[in-house]
Amino acid sequence: MKLYYAPHTCSLSPHIVLRELGLPFDLVKVDNRTRLTADGRDFRTVNPKGYVAALELDDGQVLTEGPAIVQYLADLDPESGLAPRAGTWERVRLQEWLNFVATEIHAGSAPLFNAALPEEALACFRARLFKRFDFLQDVLGRQDYLAGASFSVADAYLFTVLGWCRFFSIDLGHWPALQAYVRRIGARPAVLASLHAETAT
Repeated sequence: MKLYYAPHTCSLSPHIVLRELGLPFDLVKVDNRTRLTADGRDFRTVNPKGYVAALELDDGQVLTEGPAIVQYLADLDPESGLAPRAGTWERVRLQEWLNFVATEIHAGSAPLFNAALPEEALACFRARLFKRFDFLQDVLGRQDYLAGASFSVADAYLFTVLGWCRFFSIDLGHWPALQAYVRRIGARPAVLASLHAETAT
């Protein structure tokens, strides 16, 4: 398998999951500005959407969209515990979390990258995002992980997008349970290895 990634983007989430599972894969870096891969190819020939992450399987098929990729990967090793089995109520709850992270935290953070927006607009986006952080503070004040007692692919995704707070000067110290959660996930060997690999290339 090949994972197409760019540093400091949502592609970190499937990268973490690949390492958690111990699966063999190659990392292919993509320049988000030029849309070129490290070996000079136009990334849009891999993913016409033009953005990471993309997972190229050994048979040539390409899967895109982080939540879909991480569920696919977890299902390659159902005993890993990274995702409940398909068809169970627990799996539906995991999908609920993945959708929350995608639509409320990931998409909610995206406008903050837009330097062209006026401060009044950015303040509105921050206020909305902080309400979601308040919700997460309550949940993670009662349990260690999104889906309950153990790490799942939803945690890999949330950890990834919460990592962007440093780009916006958002201090997670205002949400102690959320800050502790980020430290806890960040100490996992697979997470450390993923971050190291992405900064080393």
